[in-house]
Amino acid sequence: MTSLASSKIVIDARELNGTGTGTYLKHLLSDLQKIDDQHSYIVLLRSKDMDDWKPSNKRFTKVACRFKEFTFGEQLGLWRQLHKIKPDLVHFGMVQQPIGYQGKVVTTMNDLTTARFRNPAKNWLIFTIKQQVYKLVNYIVAHKSAHLITYTEFVKDDVARYANINSRKITVTHLAADEITDKPEEIPELDGKDFIMYVGSSHPHKNLDRLVDAFILLRQDNPQLRLVLAGKRNYLFKRLEKRVAQKGAGNVIFTGFVSEGQLRWLYEHTAAYVFPSLSEGFGLPGLEAMMHGAPVVSSSATCLPEVYQDGALYFDPLDANDMAEKINAVVNDEKLAHSLVQKGKKVAASYSWQHTAEQTLAVYKEVLGE
Repeated sequence: MTSLASSKIVIDARELNGTGTGTYLKHLLSDLQKIDDQHSYIVLLRSKDMDDWKPSNKRFTKVACRFKEFTFGEQLGLWRQLHKIKPDLVHFGMVQQPIGYQGKVVTTMNDLTTARFRNPAKNWLIFTIKQQVYKLVNYIVAHKSAHLITYTEFVKDDVARYANINSRKITVTHLAADEITDKPEEIPELDGKDFIMYVGSSHPHKNLDRLVDAFILLRQDNPQLRLVLAGKRNYLFKRLEKRVAQKGAGNVIFTGFVSEGQLRWLYEHTAAYVFPSLSEGFGLPGLEAMMHGAPVVSSSATCLPEVYQDGALYFDPLDANDMAEKINAVVNDEKLAHSLVQKGKKVAASYSWQHTAEQTLAVYKEVLGE
């Protein structure tokens, strides 16, 4: 049995400034520092991120890691770095890791979306090869990890089936939405206008093509309504803009990147936040929208009904007509919209980053035999 005083835990936080996983890691590190005064921690960070994170607990130290994910450097260099550190436990916040490392490992697997969907922004051949490697890594990691963490019960069951492992090896730790503290920042072209919105990436599994199709149907009865698509203008968003133009879909507004203040303003003024995704590990944007008083209309796919519970109105993400019908119901029924807002706020408030950290610490202790 490992003694509490000698337990040394490494947390791989190379994705600290990434989206999704980065949010998870920042909150996990913040709350672990508040609740754990027994173990010592070494936090691995990319060299460029070393100045961005400062420990608030003397038991936490940071170490630079120069090895990128999915590289030979990661497989060999990070493997050597871990052997020099000699940790009692390593927590990888993502599936990317040295598969040859044989020490005690806890791995957070957020979902299997990348294993199932293509990215048209990438070279087809190179992406296909990388995707096959990714699938293999997921399978190997699921078996070699002492314990796995997922964000939802849906992903827990999905991973167990995919890797053919016992689901008792997996613990679910829900995420939580963050309240935007920046002052609302008006977007002039939308002031006083009726609009529905989506914020996030435009990868194929986000299903934005069908959202545009649904919006075209929706405008037949709501000609003044606008669809706001917020997100960094990359290749995929530009591709979507071309498709919107080809379909002749009017009143679709691409905002590009929006500030926290602008995002808060959008949440607080939208007639509905629409989340049409085909696959998610948790679905933080919809939960964030709920926290800020937006009625949420969501896909019924994967984990979303589990996370949003009765705080959203659900549609079949493969059916543009059903999507349009559900959005139309919320946009034109004040009583329904108000009910969703109230329920959504309760749902968002039920999640806590502290609880996430407490559950994670319990996993560490279980794996360490404490």
